Amino acid sequence: MTTTYDMSLKHGVDFNFSLEGKVVLITGGLGGIATAANEAMLDKGASIAIFYPEFEADRVAEVMAQFPKDRAQAWCCDVTQEVQVERCVKDVVDHFGDLHILINAAGAITLNFAEDVMLTEWQRQIDVNLTAPFLCAREVGRYLLKSGHGGKIINIASQAATVAIDQHCAYTSAKAGLIGMTKSLAKEWGPHGITVNSISPTVVLTPMGAAAWSGEKGERMKTMIPTGRFAYTDEIAASILFLATNGSDMINGADLVIDGGYTIW
Repeated sequence: MTTTYDMSLKHGVDFNFSLEGKVVLITGGLGGIATAANEAMLDKGASIAIFYPEFEADRVAEVMAQFPKDRAQAWCCDVTQEVQVERCVKDVVDHFGDLHILINAAGAITLNFAEDVMLTEWQRQIDVNLTAPFLCAREVGRYLLKSGHGGKIINIASQAATVAIDQHCAYTSAKAGLIGMTKSLAKEWGPHGITVNSISPTVVLTPMGAAAWSGEKGERMKTMIPTGRFAYTDEIAASILFLATNGSDMINGADLVIDGGYTIW
């Protein structure tokens, strides 16, 4: 018996990866990965809403001057605070008239041996790396469910969620939880046209990453990565861009590991 397949059946993937008319919310939007993502999203026609913490307020004017005024707006928002997240997401929708994509890129890390981690340090990393993405995803998810047009949520996790790394106990715990949250949301919201995925980079050459992995420790780490180097921000932005477009509509609940092969060892 011969099986035939209709090769004309297509989803309609836009291979230009356009985001024309889309509104993208990026938390931690002044950070290294987020900055690269901002540029990629704007280049593909999106409008961007940036959430930044109060301690980075002095950088806002300089960063925003690089973006088109009609397609970029920034809000000071402590994403660990429920009331602020609710208010700021509403402000984004009011300003742009819609919302389609959330990129949870806000993050915090302090390195310490497990026996030396103070409860305040533990709680801070859980708050920023796990609770904040949940609060933002929940609020954006509520809007997307009501909108009926679906959307995308992309969580920035870490290779540390998959493989043990010294002095990363609190960070690993939070990022592993973030991957679990990603899968749970993907299962619940997938039927409504909302896909939820995570990205787990290796060390990325942001100011924070470069400082944390400078010197002999960093050189040692590179020898354990098959590609022999750390990642660049535009490489992470490229994966974010793909997951934000309709080319990824069948990807849901996945964790995309961008680590040069570190976790295959």
